Amino acid sequence: MVDIMSALNMIFVPMNLLGLFFGVLVGIAFGCMPGLSVNMGLALLFPLAFTFHGIGGILMLLGIYCGAIYGGSISAILLKTPGTPASVATTLDGYPMATKLGQPGRALGLSTLASTFGGIFSTVCLILLAPQLAKVALQFSKPEYFALAIFGLSIITSVSSGSVIKGIMGGLIGLFLATVGIDGMSGAIRFTLDTNYFMGGVSFIPVLIGVFAFAQVLSSIEDYYHNERKEQHMMLDRLLPSFDDIKRVFSTLLRSSFIGTFIGCVPGTGGDIASFVSYDQAKRWSKHSKNFGNGEPEGIVASEAGNNAVSGGAFIPVLTLGIPGDGATAIMMGALMVQGLQPGPLLFVEKAPDVYAIFIGLLLANVIMGIMGFSLIRLFMKVVNVPVHILLPIIVMMTFVGTYSYNNSLNDVYLMVASGFLGYFMNKLGFSMSAIIIGIILGGMAEQNFVGSLIMSDGSFAIFFQRPLCLFFLVAALLSLLSPLFGKLFKRS
Repeated sequence: MVDIMSALNMIFVPMNLLGLFFGVLVGIAFGCMPGLSVNMGLALLFPLAFTFHGIGGILMLLGIYCGAIYGGSISAILLKTPGTPASVATTLDGYPMATKLGQPGRALGLSTLASTFGGIFSTVCLILLAPQLAKVALQFSKPEYFALAIFGLSIITSVSSGSVIKGIMGGLIGLFLATVGIDGMSGAIRFTLDTNYFMGGVSFIPVLIGVFAFAQVLSSIEDYYHNERKEQHMMLDRLLPSFDDIKRVFSTLLRSSFIGTFIGCVPGTGGDIASFVSYDQAKRWSKHSKNFGNGEPEGIVASEAGNNAVSGGAFIPVLTLGIPGDGATAIMMGALMVQGLQPGPLLFVEKAPDVYAIFIGLLLANVIMGIMGFSLIRLFMKVVNVPVHILLPIIVMMTFVGTYSYNNSLNDVYLMVASGFLGYFMNKLGFSMSAIIIGIILGGMAEQNFVGSLIMSDGSFAIFFQRPLCLFFLVAALLSLLSPLFGKLFKRS
């Protein structure tokens, strides 16, 4: 109870609440603009998070994370262009309801209701499940942490949407970058290019902004010259869902929220998978299955409840085990580490008030998101149609200012630009940027605990196979690496 009261005192500080409101507002704006993404929003405003005192910066990033997932539904419904991949399934019934049925307000209202409900549902599950899992994880020692890092690295095959080989190569690039600098065990200087700048390792934030924000700007510039941006102007009808609508979709709300939370707990999945699985199950169980694809309310609710429920579920492995499931949670994990909060079971013991502040902040972010969704929807409809030639220069300026302000270093800016061009070309070649970031984050953890384990066992590798939890994670990592191969064999058969 004392920890909860401390968490409330941390959150209900005017600047921290302002950061949370600002984060949700910016997140929705990023989500509803086609071409921008959750990862880009988090990466771009990452440096701004450190201008807040204490937990305020984390609250702002939580707001962006929740708001951006919901924001993708706005352009999906109005333009048939999902702002985020998680909202692709929303277009199937959201756009027909807005155009064929002439009810854009109803569609937006249902998506707002479902997004808010799904987010709150998954956060409650996070609050109930995470502390229990952390108690089990307190038994971990260096061998278990090494095996856990290997398991986290193995999900790179899942976050790579294209070639598995390219995903693994991206992860190896991240692992290589994690080795740059002075070796903490031996003191050896590694891959510093004879410059003092890399003595402390590759700076995480410039690389993060480069591969997610600056690289995306370069891709958007290319798309701008090849594709014509659609504009849509609609008159809003009622926004608040009627009692009949709520009664009709309630069972779908519950089912999809549960599915999204469960899928969010599994590293390597995400809102796009959750939305399609939820949509499929809603269609199977619905009494109105023939209406799906023609403006069916259950279709909108299933997709949005499912993809927003991922947010709480995804934080369960991040906070308890230190395993990021995708690019967005990898960025959030990086933010926690920069703020001195090391994700893992000890976080619940050493920084319990901060953990509860994250829980309450995530809950508040979803409530604020719902309020903004219903009250500011006309503003977000205008944001959808912001011209690209105005938007992109602003984002470029923010990448430079944000990177420089972090350390007041031009070297950081050079690294950001280099990372951006590298990320752009690697994206073009089908490499996963999330894989690189996960490699950077988990590489140091894997190396330190591997060396520490060998010291514990006097150089014997048997220590990794004699401890049940360690062996479990290593087997799980092997299965995770081989799962894409099994999937291809199953499809062929």
